[in-house]
Amino acid sequence: MRKNLRTAVATATVGALTGGLLVAVAGPAAAVSGLEGDFNGDGHQDIAVSAPRASVGGHSAAGSVTVLYGSPTGAGAAKVQTLSQNSAGVPGGAEASDGFGSHTTAGDFNGDGYADLAVGVPGEDVGSDTNGGTAVLLWGGSTGLSGGTTVSDPAGTSHDSFGAPLAAGDYNGDGRDDLAIGSDQNTIDIYRGGFTKSGSTGGHYKVTTPVLKVPGNDIFNLTPGDVNNDGRTDLLVDGYEGETSGDYYFNANYYLPGSTGGVTTSGARKLPAGLISDIGDVDNDGYGDIVIGNHWDASSYSPGTAKGGAIQLVWGTSTGPTGGTGTLEQNSAGVPGTGETGDAFGWELSLGDINGDGYDDLAVGSPGEDLNGIADAGMVSVLYGSTSGFQGAAAQSLAQDTPGVPGGNEKNDGFGGELLLTDATGDGRADLTVSLPGENNSDGYVVAFASDGSKINTSGRGIGLTAAKVSTSGTPRFGTQMAD
Repeated sequence: MRKNLRTAVATATVGALTGGLLVAVAGPAAAVSGLEGDFNGDGHQDIAVSAPRASVGGHSAAGSVTVLYGSPTGAGAAKVQTLSQNSAGVPGGAEASDGFGSHTTAGDFNGDGYADLAVGVPGEDVGSDTNGGTAVLLWGGSTGLSGGTTVSDPAGTSHDSFGAPLAAGDYNGDGRDDLAIGSDQNTIDIYRGGFTKSGSTGGHYKVTTPVLKVPGNDIFNLTPGDVNNDGRTDLLVDGYEGETSGDYYFNANYYLPGSTGGVTTSGARKLPAGLISDIGDVDNDGYGDIVIGNHWDASSYSPGTAKGGAIQLVWGTSTGPTGGTGTLEQNSAGVPGTGETGDAFGWELSLGDINGDGYDDLAVGSPGEDLNGIADAGMVSVLYGSTSGFQGAAAQSLAQDTPGVPGGNEKNDGFGGELLLTDATGDGRADLTVSLPGENNSDGYVVAFASDGSKINTSGRGIGLTAAKVSTSGTPRFGTQMAD
């Protein structure tokens, strides 16, 4: 799932990247199996939905992950599995502020034909290392996820928050899924495929990325995908690129190609700025195209962005990313809505082929969209791919006041706060899952939509905390993250 225009970031204090372009700095593509997310091997992709602030066993913000299993009619509450560190077979134990599920990614790590789920636990205390962090692999099988294995930090004393972010892919092209793990530094630990349930891997190496080393806030997102179509997964790294006057850091994305040796900085390229990205074949030429979302409003710190947020499309080629179609915003022809301050268009996005025409389509979240006077109710736009990029003629918009969508617009719901296009029905077309992490005072809520073969069917299935088997205590924010 699971991730650009210039972005300034001030050196002060912040809890999360929210609220605006000027953000304070805290303190000094597909799996090999082709069925990423199909944890039980039934041909329907499953949806892993995180509630990283969920209470577990009375421990606040310990975190949990709920799997909505796919079926011929799509994902929903019919078959649900919720896992935490208090679940049988899952390593560790639930503790306050662990944040189990803060980051997730799916891949067939042990090569048995079933997708597995990697879960980041960046707040985990490891021995005397407070918030050292860890990652857990939950193993897929014929009945779904069961059991788990810890992936330990190889250099725990050199950084914290290990397990945030995560990205699965075959970075060296050997036919096995590898796992890239970030932390609060500008390095990535990559574990080669060949994982076993006993804890061994196919090897390990470290990559020092081009992003600036800003202790406590370095790599925001990792996005895997094959941009140059060489059979090796490439990796997009999002972080900081530099500073001015010692006060501001600027956001940047870098493309790091895969190679026979794995992810390499040789051939790295700087991309437009923005905090979220995805890779898919928008123009059906066989190369992975890059879509980058920047939800912030245009300002002197962000030339090239737009009022209400924007996205950019960068074409993939045999030599990597090149060119692009420029900025696309809500004021662009055919794009639903109107750009308004704070809309956060591009906060989240996901690529997938909804209508089966061979062109990947795009779902874009605008969780800050005000609707009928209701602040931050949120909206999702669906744009369809073509040889020239995204076409507006067939675009869709969805919100909780759209007929068939469960619930109703409410302040701070944030419809579109997280998105995932994946084939939950097994018909070869991407279905859409949308979350509202702010629903009911940050309880969270998820709506699953199916493709009708040509577009997204707006009759959705709602899944709340009770159906998801998530504690209602505190502010779980169910739907904060969905594994891709």
